[in-house]
Amino acid sequence: MVVSDGRLIRALYHEHGAALESYAIGMTNGDLGRAQDAVQEVLVRAWRHPEALDGRRGSTRGWLLRTLRNVLIDEWRARSVRPETITDQPPETGVADGVDDVLQSWLVAEALAQLSASHQDVIRECYFAGRSVSEAADRLGVPAGTVKSRTHYALRALRAALIEMGVTP
Repeated sequence: MVVSDGRLIRALYHEHGAALESYAIGMTNGDLGRAQDAVQEVLVRAWRHPEALDGRRGSTRGWLLRTLRNVLIDEWRARSVRPETITDQPPETGVADGVDDVLQSWLVAEALAQLSASHQDVIRECYFAGRSVSEAADRLGVPAGTVKSRTHYALRALRAALIEMGVTP
């Protein structure tokens, strides 16, 4: 296959992409992201070494599949030496100085001020004071069902106010 520049990768992918992705997905136990990354690496290697794709040297698809297998084996070896650490916590980005907490509380206070008095009361009782629905109902002098519905609508209004202020959920 003799094609120049970026057209080589497009031509290879058009002709062999489905087979490469299928093989890679099988070797990565269905991890589509890893499979696509491996296929991309193979195509880059093919672009860097177009002489390997010369039909007189052997099958182009055979070279691509062998290279894909090698890429995935190399990746597996690297991962086994230095396994990934996956957590549900974002990485630490600096010293916790409380500024973010203060700014966030200002935003919430400003959004809360936009709500009706009854909605403000129910949020203060249930969220800031940590009271149960029945405790909040007793303190506010309303039925528990009213506290529940006010809480629902208050939270929706608070969310809308925050979005209006530019805070994304």
